[in-house]
Amino acid sequence: MSIQDNINEAKEQFESDEKMLASAFKLEKFYKKYKLLILGTVGAIVLFFGGRAVMDVLESNRLASANEAYMKLSIDGTDTTALAELKDKNPLLFELFEYKNAMDSNNTELLKTLSSSKNELISDISGYHLAIMKGSEASSKLYAEVALLNNAHILIKNGKISEAKDELSSIEESSPLYNLSKIMKHYTVKGK
Repeated sequence: MSIQDNINEAKEQFESDEKMLASAFKLEKFYKKYKLLILGTVGAIVLFFGGRAVMDVLESNRLASANEAYMKLSIDGTDTTALAELKDKNPLLFELFEYKNAMDSNNTELLKTLSSSKNELISDISGYHLAIMKGSEASSKLYAEVALLNNAHILIKNGKISEAKDELSSIEESSPLYNLSKIMKHYTVKGK
């Protein structure tokens, strides 16, 4: 290699080192200017994911203890400690347990209480079954068409044939209960 090539190579090396050093100074200047923002963002990200992990663990433990309490209640339904723990840890599961007990024992008072639950599912099915147990007209989102059949039956028993037909007519042809509604309409033609 010639001396000129060595000089050119050294010159290129210095230029690349100079560019790298300039980039490092720019990076350091940027870091100093936005140091708090960068550290704050990193800290927020760490706190977010750390807090989320802690919340997931706490939720998992809460559900595990609620499930354990439910399992104890499935063995011994009178265990007051397990009942209190289930009510505290998982109110929805507690209401479902209460609903099951009310249905098993035909407890209309408990069904009346559950029919005013904040949970729409529990209040709907409790209110429906309470009406059925009392022999009165029922309304339900979940059991809508079955409630219509029940209401039509009650209306037929009370001699309100045209109102019963109106109830039965609101059941659509696509419903699995349509044939049953046709049979009940036919029953109204017979007179009783």
